[in-house]
Amino acid sequence: MTTISLPKLYSGKVRDLYEIDEHTMLIVASDRLSAFDVILPAPIVGKGEILTQISNFWFDKLAHIMPNHFTGQSVYDVLPEAEARAIEKRAVVAKRLTPVKIEAVVRGYLAGSGWKEYRQHGTVCGIALPANLREADKLPEPLFTPSTKAEAGEHDENIDFAQACAIVGTELAEQVRDKSLQLYREAANYAARRGMIICDTKFEFGVDENGTLTLMDEVLTPDSSRFWSVNSYQAGTNPPSFDKQFVRDWLEQSGWNKQPPAPTVPQDVMDKTLAKYREAFDILTAAD
Repeated sequence: MTTISLPKLYSGKVRDLYEIDEHTMLIVASDRLSAFDVILPAPIVGKGEILTQISNFWFDKLAHIMPNHFTGQSVYDVLPEAEARAIEKRAVVAKRLTPVKIEAVVRGYLAGSGWKEYRQHGTVCGIALPANLREADKLPEPLFTPSTKAEAGEHDENIDFAQACAIVGTELAEQVRDKSLQLYREAANYAARRGMIICDTKFEFGVDENGTLTLMDEVLTPDSSRFWSVNSYQAGTNPPSFDKQFVRDWLEQSGWNKQPPAPTVPQDVMDKTLAKYREAFDILTAAD
């Protein structure tokens, strides 16, 4: 990884943050891969660049819905040229925001932890659903199903809307819910025209110094979303995905207890995951 001359603010599961000034920071997407809230031992080389470009595409496409963290500056405005050139495809200059302390999850289809809960209780995050739904069925309406925002090494936990209101306040929780659903519906409609289903996704929000809710971090990437191909989708199954579900499935079958350290994922699984990321990027961003 290239040395960056700015002071480091924070290293997350997959991103590193650097201070530019009191209002702006540099977000650099690494090649680290996180699954079940644990960083895997080996990186996927090239992943950070692909995911940054997918996020940038969506930030631009969804900018009419709400403000995002972009400042309008490029890495060349804040770094020496050699440093900027080395990370230009994996880094963005972003506003420094106060993070909203819930994960904003939207589900359009019944999969993952939602499917497990539904089989046991007929609900997803406490929301009652019709009987006799199958795995991967499209839900009657997209659901906003928030979760806690876990510290490093801990797991996010699904919560109901009342708990989200208790954490961030009712007014802000309602804003987050309404914007999340609007963003998801617009993105899902766009992706469907490209032959891609967005099963579910997670948005991150912050609040600026004026209290304005702002979209931040990453948007609709294979790290934060579950993508399926329309061509291979079949309700009643776990459809093949464009995202790190490929790695999750291998980990689920490995017998790992989902506590650090994670097992080393075979190289062919990592290679296929990167190929899926590239395919998702190509499908979503191809010119009309």
